[in-house]
Amino acid sequence: MERLRALRGLFACVGCMPSCIRRRERGRVESPVPICAVTLLLQRLQDQEGDREQAYCELEHVLGEEDSRPPCGVVNRLLAEVSQDLTAAQGVTDSVRMAASNVLVALARTHFSLVMAELQGHLKATGEMCKEFVLVTLSKLFSIYAPQCISFVWLTLAGLCSVVGHVRSGQTLRIACAVVKQWLEGVKVHLHSRKQCPWPAAEKEQIYQNLYQLFCSVLSNWQDCKEEEDKRAVLGAVTAMLTVLLQEEQQQKHVWEQVLWLVHQYQEAQDTCTVTKSLNIFLEALAGVQSIIPEDKFLAITSAVFYQLSDDTKQHSEADRAELTHCILLQARICPEETVLFLQLQLGSQRKASCVAALGLFGALARSDGQYRGLDFQGSLLSYGLCLHACFCASLVEPVVTEKLSQVVEAVQCLCSDPSTQVRRAVLHFIKDVLSANAWSCSAWDVVGHIFSEFSRTTGRRAAGDLSAQEAQEEGALQALCMDILGSLDVSARGMTKLLWPRLLLYVVPAQYTGMLIPVSRCIQALAERGELTVRDMGELDPHFLSSMFQGPLLTPQILLARLLVVAGSPVAGSELQAAALLLMQNLHSKIHRAVEPVWAAEIPLLLQCLEGKDESFTDSAEWEHRLLQFLRASLDIMEDEAWTMALSCELSRQLSSSASSSGEKTFLYKALGTVLGACKEVLHVQEKLLQHLEGANAEEPSEAQGMISLVSLAADSNFHAVLDTLTVFASRLCKGRNGRISRRKKTELDSARAQATRSALILAHGSLALRASKEQLLARLEGDIVGNILLLYSCSCQDLQNKLALVQSITDFSSAVHAVGGSAFFNPSLKGKLLEILMDLLKKYYLGTRVSPVPLKVVLALEQLSKLKPSVGSKDMSEMLTLCCRNIVTHPSARMMLKIKKSRQAAQYLQLQQTSLKALGQLMVVLLKTEPTLSFFQNIVHVLQRSLTSDNMWERKRALQTCSQLLAACEELQRGDACESFGSLVGLLAPLTCDPMPASRQLAATCLSSLLRIQAKVTYGVIEMGDIGSQCEGLNDCSTISQLRTSSKIARVVCSNFPLEQTVDFMTAIKDTFRKARGTRVRAAGKWMITFLQMCGKDICRDALLILYILRSCTSSAQQSTFMPFLCQAVVILTRCHQEVMIDNFSRLPKATDSETWRRIREFCLQRWGR
Repeated sequence: MERLRALRGLFACVGCMPSCIRRRERGRVESPVPICAVTLLLQRLQDQEGDREQAYCELEHVLGEEDSRPPCGVVNRLLAEVSQDLTAAQGVTDSVRMAASNVLVALARTHFSLVMAELQGHLKATGEMCKEFVLVTLSKLFSIYAPQCISFVWLTLAGLCSVVGHVRSGQTLRIACAVVKQWLEGVKVHLHSRKQCPWPAAEKEQIYQNLYQLFCSVLSNWQDCKEEEDKRAVLGAVTAMLTVLLQEEQQQKHVWEQVLWLVHQYQEAQDTCTVTKSLNIFLEALAGVQSIIPEDKFLAITSAVFYQLSDDTKQHSEADRAELTHCILLQARICPEETVLFLQLQLGSQRKASCVAALGLFGALARSDGQYRGLDFQGSLLSYGLCLHACFCASLVEPVVTEKLSQVVEAVQCLCSDPSTQVRRAVLHFIKDVLSANAWSCSAWDVVGHIFSEFSRTTGRRAAGDLSAQEAQEEGALQALCMDILGSLDVSARGMTKLLWPRLLLYVVPAQYTGMLIPVSRCIQALAERGELTVRDMGELDPHFLSSMFQGPLLTPQILLARLLVVAGSPVAGSELQAAALLLMQNLHSKIHRAVEPVWAAEIPLLLQCLEGKDESFTDSAEWEHRLLQFLRASLDIMEDEAWTMALSCELSRQLSSSASSSGEKTFLYKALGTVLGACKEVLHVQEKLLQHLEGANAEEPSEAQGMISLVSLAADSNFHAVLDTLTVFASRLCKGRNGRISRRKKTELDSARAQATRSALILAHGSLALRASKEQLLARLEGDIVGNILLLYSCSCQDLQNKLALVQSITDFSSAVHAVGGSAFFNPSLKGKLLEILMDLLKKYYLGTRVSPVPLKVVLALEQLSKLKPSVGSKDMSEMLTLCCRNIVTHPSARMMLKIKKSRQAAQYLQLQQTSLKALGQLMVVLLKTEPTLSFFQNIVHVLQRSLTSDNMWERKRALQTCSQLLAACEELQRGDACESFGSLVGLLAPLTCDPMPASRQLAATCLSSLLRIQAKVTYGVIEMGDIGSQCEGLNDCSTISQLRTSSKIARVVCSNFPLEQTVDFMTAIKDTFRKARGTRVRAAGKWMITFLQMCGKDICRDALLILYILRSCTSSAQQSTFMPFLCQAVVILTRCHQEVMIDNFSRLPKATDSETWRRIREFCLQRWGR
């Protein structure tokens, strides 16, 4: 009781126990129920009975009950017992200390003053005791009973001074710092609350004095601590004390004396982020009081923070950079003029990192300004999706940016030519921030123009090709940033429309800005949707736009349309860029021509669907170009404006002349100009433009040569005769004086490689022109002008490979054109003969030593088209034609050359060309079958193919089989019985190939035999006996020779069951060729087929028995006797058995002197066996 009275006297002296509390405590009645439990538990603790931690936990639970209020006597005894464990220097575990602390917190619910007095006494005690859990308990009390704790602030501060003096590091230091921060945060909240402060003036002054003493004690005792955790704890405590001291005007001078200690921590602490957060807390507190920061302190803080932000050696996280930036933003609120001036000075620094950091901070100021103007601070801050922190930042910097942004933009302009990638990127980010915040403040500098200039700059550097991989990646990132800035603009922002329109039109046409058309298109589309694409008065236009407009060429509708068309048609642009060009056309239709709106409104969405892949009929880039050119022609037709169309052709002509040969856009420019000229009605203008570009084109470049052809053919759509007249004039110039006297310079010019290439292009152009002509136009000028010019140009050329290919292609084109318009019967026979002679001469001169050449393929295609024209080719010419074609396509290349081809890098290309040539040869034979009604034609083909079918070159045999397969398929389709006349010969040639070494050849041979049987059945109106052989083909794929021979024999039985016996001699003659020329399995297959035939049909061939015997006898003179001798002997035996009388009579005659020894033995054997 004496201790309680002493404590109450202490509280009465200091005035910390309010009268209401004293009255409430006097009026309370203690409950007897919980007292018993508290007393019993206390007794257990005092008697050291049981687990102390468990006893404390039970005691905490009892004290926490609603009706628990122990009497003062019990409380005093309890406080004494708990304090022993709480402050014991040793012998007590931390878990018991924590349980004891929890008991005090629970007891404070009913006896707060007694508990607080107990803890204050422990803080000031000087003996050997542990104060760690005293501090922990104080922290818990403040967390739960903050209002009651406010009255004990100055006592707690005084007690903490004592702790600081005795503790140097460790856990107790960190807990003490946490208590300081916690209690001072409560003080700040209480000071800023609207409640009347409970402290009298003298007491409030005492609080600040105690706080300053604690502050000084902390700095003197703890500023040199070594542990990083201790440093962070001290930093937090010092910051909390500084922010409270700032609230008192008399203490501010002390704050300025010690604030540099915070800045100095950047050099001391490893965790600089904690230092920055502490500075932010301090500056936020400073911004809330009426205090002027000394200039030297401002520079020290700003310089330190800026150095951290701009130091390249430090790898700050995004969160760290955000804290540093926030620190500068707070400085800008406190000292706006000084902050802006400081950052402007950094823009001129020699350190690129300083420039980049300054630009980033200026951008942050602009962003904050944009956030401020977008908020309504009378409403809820969180309803705008911004945290309270961001809103606070925005509210801080608004006056700064509003007044200074134009000045900052002008200052940043000096960095626009800096070569550093870092600075260039930072400038672009700054522009992005400014445009998103205050577009109207950019009047001092053409920021939009800089975006496009920077894009052009990066494009040029990347195109130069002298950058390292890293530099190229950086330049690509800058390009992407330029596009992102323009694409993310909010056109509804104040001043944005004036900034963008019509300035963006200046950047649509120049080629260096092509990549920016995607964001440009989005901006213009957004402006169009807002109805902002209106004509403005000169006074309303942006001055930068007016300056740029008068520096370059006048932007006309034709220039605009020409550029957008080229981008939309460029195959290398990409679908997204092409779509952007089309959308620009759609949105700017009123600026181009008033008549196109209905057509473009319907057609452009369809074109966009093609680019998006929604149109299944759209397949490739060629189809896309065709549709786009159709769209252009439809637009010109609906305009019906000849002057406008001519102006567009002049603009396309200008762009074509200035475009480089290597440009991917030049090919489309040729086609676009040809389309526009095709819509022109002014003939002289069309001819002038054609001659201009025919003379100026460099046909040595393949793209230029193809461009010339496209230009001519498209321009002829409505001006066929004018275009052909122009070609005739130009062709005569190229061939003028070839046979007469001309100057040496002129002769050199006509013999130059460029002139030769131009002639080749003109030859092709004539053929292309014929394909686009109507029947009347074509027939009227085919012989005299089209074919005449082609032959004239060819005769004046050096007749190299390029010119030969051009001639052959042009013959193919105009022959196809004549056939397509139904003019085949009107073609000149003598002219056809001359052309055939030229083509066959090319085949004769074709050099067999080359690997694979496109000449035979082109010639065969030309012969196919030319053969469709009447009159038909004569039999002699046809036979010669087939022989030449087969020699160049089937016979060539040799086996040795094929091995070289397969090892070459272009193997796939060569083999593909070869397969295409074989298909073309098959198509030619089909055409000749249709135009040649005689039965001898098919026999001529078989005769031509026979050499290749029995060749030692397995690739040649495969090619011959492919051709034969196509021929038989055509005969079957046309229902011609020609093949039946050569049934025996074909079976004899194909039979051994069913066991060819190449699997593909075996299958082709079986396919040919199957076709032959079907043709035979149709001609004879019969049915294939023993079924079709298609089901037997699978066995031919077996790698085993025995299996192949077995399958071949099965096929032989099917064929022999349907064999026309009148073809027996032809069959045996073909088999004899195999015996004489073939080797290995093919000879065995031929022998098995021969034996199968004789076994199945031997009795029915009495008429041909002696001829067959003669054929067999002639086989014995071959050098390959050992392979087929068993089959030969077996065949003679079968024949003798079937026709014994005839055969013995023949054997009985005197042998001829030319008979081989082998045949003599066979003869003698037969005579001995059957001559009795």
